[in-house]
Amino acid sequence: MNRVALDDDIKAEGLSILGDLPVSPSDPVPEGTRSILMLGPDEPNFWKIFKDSREYKDKKPDPLDRWSKRIIDNIAKKNNCAPLYPFGGEPYKPFYSWALRSGTVWSSPVHLAVHKDRGLFVSFRGALAVQENQKSEDTFESPCAKCPAPCLTACPVDAFTETGYDVLKCKSHISDLDSNNCKSLGCRTRRSCPVGADFREFEQSAFHMENFLR
Repeated sequence: MNRVALDDDIKAEGLSILGDLPVSPSDPVPEGTRSILMLGPDEPNFWKIFKDSREYKDKKPDPLDRWSKRIIDNIAKKNNCAPLYPFGGEPYKPFYSWALRSGTVWSSPVHLAVHKDRGLFVSFRGALAVQENQKSEDTFESPCAKCPAPCLTACPVDAFTETGYDVLKCKSHISDLDSNNCKSLGCRTRRSCPVGADFREFEQSAFHMENFLR
């Protein structure tokens, strides 16, 4: 595998490697895999590319998942890797625990994943299982370490608590009056994070919230 060529292919499709990790014996990956490369949107370029895709335009269900599978399958095939996805049915791949092991993602005060650059807007469209050791030697500090944690009080209906996330309360709010524009601008709690919010297009956030309600 040529890492430079792989990076170029990933970037050309509006994606980015948001973290990497060495494989442990219990990881559900193909035999021979040594590293996992976590792929997420390269914002704001991602949204422009996705909006121009056939999956976005055909109005069929799950456009983003279908786009992700087509794109990442092609990248994997071209670069002799194996594609992995956080969707597609059980048994689901442990993307959250993989992200935490990567050293670029942590659990935030509201228990959402937070990335060193993308903040609370971090998301993963898939991953690549590679047979080479690709783990970065860089180390990072959680952005939450020195943050006053505005995320703890940002939700207008207190859907994020110490015991977890109240999905029904959240959906009820954004389906009703939504005076805080969570539906049109994106989750207010995620927007409160001082890291990475400027990367996300409001239109992209609205797309995700529309799909969240389905």
